Amino acid sequence: MTAGQMRRRLIYAVMLSASVLVISIIGGLVSGSLALLADAGHMLTDVTGLLISLIALTLAARPVTLQRTFGLQRLEILAAAANSLLLFLVAGFIGFEAWQRWQEPEAIDGPLMLGFATIGLIANIIGMRLLSGGAKQSLNLKGAYLEMMGDLLGSVAVIVAALGIWLTGWDRIDPLASVAVALMILPRAWLLLKETLDILLETTPRSLDLAEVRSHLLGQPNVVDVHDMHAWTITSGKEVMSAHVVVRTQQPACDTGILLTDLQSCLVGHFNIAHSTLQIEPEGFVHPPSAVHE
Repeated sequence: MTAGQMRRRLIYAVMLSASVLVISIIGGLVSGSLALLADAGHMLTDVTGLLISLIALTLAARPVTLQRTFGLQRLEILAAAANSLLLFLVAGFIGFEAWQRWQEPEAIDGPLMLGFATIGLIANIIGMRLLSGGAKQSLNLKGAYLEMMGDLLGSVAVIVAALGIWLTGWDRIDPLASVAVALMILPRAWLLLKETLDILLETTPRSLDLAEVRSHLLGQPNVVDVHDMHAWTITSGKEVMSAHVVVRTQQPACDTGILLTDLQSCLVGHFNIAHSTLQIEPEGFVHPPSAVHE
């Protein structure tokens, strides 16, 4: 999926989520349901997250400069991190309000609550279909997709609660359903935050085994050692790597270009690392001590 297609789908998802957000708020206020308002609060984070994702995708497409050699591609990761923190705040607020409602229950209109929750369920199914294609390519779209999945589960919880209130008349089911929605938010928020922190701390990508990469590079002709290996993620789907490659001293200088081509072809073909920086060193090469260049 191209960046343009991702952008269009994000726009559609924002419009859909914003519409359902308004409907859920109205439904929560009219029916008196905190669970519906909790679902609306969760959907507010969806809308905010989708808008952040949309802005990040637009800015990430700007050309690189000498000051920002990777452009603004990291904005996607920062946006995903901000989105995860927003999820934590929403979950905490829902939990607090649920406790208040448990102590002082309010009358709930079960049938009305059920109708609004069903609208939310249908909208989330449509939204997930819109984002499913790009969720495997972009961390931000993955975050938005997971949020909509959580919203879908939240809508199911609200529907079950509405049926329970309608059939039994026990209004405390509503704050219980609200807590269930909050508990659905927390694991996804933590996973998204952990993934973004790993990228910001330039941890080796989880999909990459540097020991295996080193083994493949050592399998190339005339390569005797590989050291100072580093691999990190710039943004979703863009892993980069650097390494020092020691070659036999009898390796002709004219073959260096061929060797580099073979090494980088290996990295692209086996590990999908399209951008790599490799320093070729002869056997016995000693790195000069650190000193200030005069």
